[in-house]
Amino acid sequence: MDRKILVVDDDVNICELIGLYIKKEGYHVICVYDGIRAIEAFKEETPDLVILDIMLPKMDGWDVCRELKKISNVPIIMISAKGDIFDKVLGLKLGADDYVVKPFEPRELVARVEAVLRRTSGKSLPTRSMIMPNLLIDMDLYIVKIQDKTYTLPPKEMELLYFLAKNQNRVFSRDQLIENIWGFDFDGDTRTIDVHIKRLREKLEALKDQYAIKTVWGVGYKFEVKKDVQHGI
Repeated sequence: MDRKILVVDDDVNICELIGLYIKKEGYHVICVYDGIRAIEAFKEETPDLVILDIMLPKMDGWDVCRELKKISNVPIIMISAKGDIFDKVLGLKLGADDYVVKPFEPRELVARVEAVLRRTSGKSLPTRSMIMPNLLIDMDLYIVKIQDKTYTLPPKEMELLYFLAKNQNRVFSRDQLIENIWGFDFDGDTRTIDVHIKRLREKLEALKDQYAIKTVWGVGYKFEVKKDVQHGI
């Protein structure tokens, strides 16, 4: 997927957080920090969607939205600490396709990005789910179904299971898993991976004849699918 997302927010930390989550889904992200630069970057990059803060230096988000809608029908998701109905209605009247109030959950914003792109492009985006015998991993709903039981896992456990299962039988080091699940700026102990792996193994115990998270000593971990398991993704 090579879709471009333009993120406009004067808070560098928010831009980086949004970018981190969106990049994990395969999007190319461009971050800018003021209204004037937003319009310039839009013309240079021709993004597929804009995530636009309202309170911006040089030109506020309302005016940026007006200017962008004069030259393009690209979808815009406005983000703001202003949660009043008046502000939401104004954003939608100016042509915004969605309005998200800060603080927000990054995964929800990613889901809204994908929903808006589906709605405006008329094309279906790939779902983030894996369906295997006795095992369903659904990242859109954030659930795991093991045999006939459904679980809601903590976010990092969920993301780790999905990543390993998607790359089944491939070995990843702790550092590689940290980079892909927690991000480059993780400053904790890499042994946190071991804790999450232990919890996942406990949940997968009922399926030990079909799947296992194996330790490859001196290297890392892999999600192993037994050879006699026929599955589809």
